[in-house]
Amino acid sequence: MDIDVNSAPTPEQIDKLGVKNWPIWTKEISEFPWTYDEPETCLFLEGDVTVTPEGGTPVNVKKGDLVTFPSGMSCTWKVNTPVRKHYRFG
Repeated sequence: MDIDVNSAPTPEQIDKLGVKNWPIWTKEISEFPWTYDEPETCLFLEGDVTVTPEGGTPVNVKKGDLVTFPSGMSCTWKVNTPVRKHYRFG
């Protein structure tokens, strides 16, 4: 199960997805386990996070990244600097 990170999404990609209409989630510096029951796509507006899939390689995510997490993935989130992101499940 791979985490898809697009480090340079175009304004057209963001508009086509309707990202600016998605809810916003924020999180302080912390570390916690998470399991995705369905896929999540998000655009990081602020922050720096290391996401480590169970049995996998850590992935760093930062401001400006458009990220898709796969359904069924269990991982650990390490929030290195406070996060603010648009997100959509499904």
